[in-house]
Amino acid sequence: MAGEIPDLVALERTGTGKGAARQARRDGMVPGIVFGGDNDPLPIQIPFNRLLKMLKAGRFKSTLFNLKVEGHEDVRVICRDVQRDVVKDLPTHLDLMRLRRTSRIKLFIHVDFVNHAAAPGLKKGGVLTVVRPEVELEVTAGDIPESITVDLSGLNIGDVVTISSVNLPAGAKPTIDRDFVIANISAPSGLASSSDDEEAESEEAEGDAEE
Repeated sequence: MAGEIPDLVALERTGTGKGAARQARRDGMVPGIVFGGDNDPLPIQIPFNRLLKMLKAGRFKSTLFNLKVEGHEDVRVICRDVQRDVVKDLPTHLDLMRLRRTSRIKLFIHVDFVNHAAAPGLKKGGVLTVVRPEVELEVTAGDIPESITVDLSGLNIGDVVTISSVNLPAGAKPTIDRDFVIANISAPSGLASSSDDEEAESEEAEGDAEE
């Protein structure tokens, strides 16, 4: 996921200012600007339908893109802002920032779960419940991990995996301060129900004994 940086294909936009931006929108494009790094700002435009599809897919602002503009070298960018029509809530302009390899950015990184066979809880019929299939991390643009790994070895029913128990790549840190849950191993529904029934029967027996 994070190791496969998606391409963002754009066209260089001729002309600047409100008139040029309006013309781009009439042509079915969304105008934008690429700034940052050691180069001058670059006016661009992206087909409206393509951008709208990417926005609907989610996490557009926290995705690292490989920007491809004909006549220019590919560059890694991240979206800093998407302006929208106040009535229709449709994109009207976007700002992209070039990234240096040392830039710190926030991205959602995929979580891989390994060693299922070495988890006693799963052998007993427990169920792995994934709370966060992705985790937002602050990472360096030049050293983005493809994924983080959760080792299930030794985990039993009732055990919980939190972010503090995961070995994160060097330089990466969670964007959330608290020790949040990534996954847990829960009892199978049938076993959970029977346990509840046993507890209820035990409570009833205790009540009869007291009477």
